[in-house]
Amino acid sequence: MKFHKIYAALLFISPLLSATTLDLKLDKTMPAIEQLYLDLHQSPELSYHEQQTGQKIAKQLKQLGFDVTDNVGGFGVVGIYKNGNGPTIMIRTDTDGLPIIEQTGKPYASKVTVTNDEGATVGVMHGCGHDIHMSSFIGTAQQLVMHQDAWQGTLMMVAQPAEEVGGGAKAMLKEGLFSKYPTPDHVIALHVSASVPAGKVSMKNEYTMASVDSVDITVKGKGGHGAYPHTTIDPVVIASRIVLALQTITSRELSPLEPSVITVGSIHGGSKHNVISDQVKLQLTLRSYNPAVRLQQIAAIKRISKGIAISAGLDESLTPEVYVHEDESIPSTYNNPAQTNIVRSAISAAIGESNVLETEAVMAGEDFGLYGRTDKNIPITLFWLGGVEQTQYAAAQKSGNTLPSLHSSKFAPDYKVALPTGIKAMSNAAVALFNQ
Repeated sequence: MKFHKIYAALLFISPLLSATTLDLKLDKTMPAIEQLYLDLHQSPELSYHEQQTGQKIAKQLKQLGFDVTDNVGGFGVVGIYKNGNGPTIMIRTDTDGLPIIEQTGKPYASKVTVTNDEGATVGVMHGCGHDIHMSSFIGTAQQLVMHQDAWQGTLMMVAQPAEEVGGGAKAMLKEGLFSKYPTPDHVIALHVSASVPAGKVSMKNEYTMASVDSVDITVKGKGGHGAYPHTTIDPVVIASRIVLALQTITSRELSPLEPSVITVGSIHGGSKHNVISDQVKLQLTLRSYNPAVRLQQIAAIKRISKGIAISAGLDESLTPEVYVHEDESIPSTYNNPAQTNIVRSAISAAIGESNVLETEAVMAGEDFGLYGRTDKNIPITLFWLGGVEQTQYAAAQKSGNTLPSLHSSKFAPDYKVALPTGIKAMSNAAVALFNQ
């Protein structure tokens, strides 16, 4: 144990001793990056529809001299820049927007509306900051090309679609991201934060974001007249018992040291006051960090649902149907400690140690974690880029008011501060990994 602690400490310290901090001339390049941000912000596209966004990213990378392939795993983009012998570093951004009507009041607010795949008219907004991600991504590519004398190896820039629905990383990996292109030795990404002030970044080792599963439960019963409940087996009552019993999975079946969330987000059943229906539908979201906990959650949901149905008098032909949307499931994001220590040290040297914060893991999910879960066992690191305007952050801290969160219609990152911070952080992190 002592050896591991000493080794971890050395991993944390040694990069500071040999780090090469880039002298970035951002005053010359930021106007164009800010214009790119404003363009992306005002022209968001929904998941699986990022065609124009992909073309914009591909164009930027081509202009920088990358060998570019577009339409990878949908509208994904892969850019390869070879700069001698050395490791391959992959930097990933996500590209899709959300079906949100923007209400930030900004003069550059998105006014885009589209008809979604279900035929409804929806607004579209980069409410999760993917426009910040993409702009920092291009700014980083630009700086690494400009400072290619500071590193050697292969730079792999990956613009991934459909992050918001958990499908983009799967699609790109399925299409050969790690076989048709150079296999990366390190994978890094940033995500804008709605709770960290602009000008700072935050990160943590090991688990940093949760696994996410969507689960449907169809509870069956024997319907009839509401005045004669004794002639029925009421699925509303069964579903209610299931909802309450599911809460005991986290509180009584799982170790209290293992984070777990099981939320029933939707319940629908019945059509009239005096009619007992034949079925009720539940929709759940599951969150955890440990893959073993995820499997326990799913197994317990199936067992509890079946047991309650049987106890109500239903035979096994009417056992509740539990369906896990495996196509939408994403694993937790695990920041490789050794790699994350190198990234942290490089960013501290670039933007100041006081501007690099330690954070806690969150129960939000990100399909970025998939890049570290292939049979190649590639180390990954995701860090948070502060996005909150500093006076707004200070006011919220003083008043106790809640800041607009990610996915809020009122989330408006301070892009003039966040973008240069993101570019400095990511560029220096990449160089540190190239040169370790």
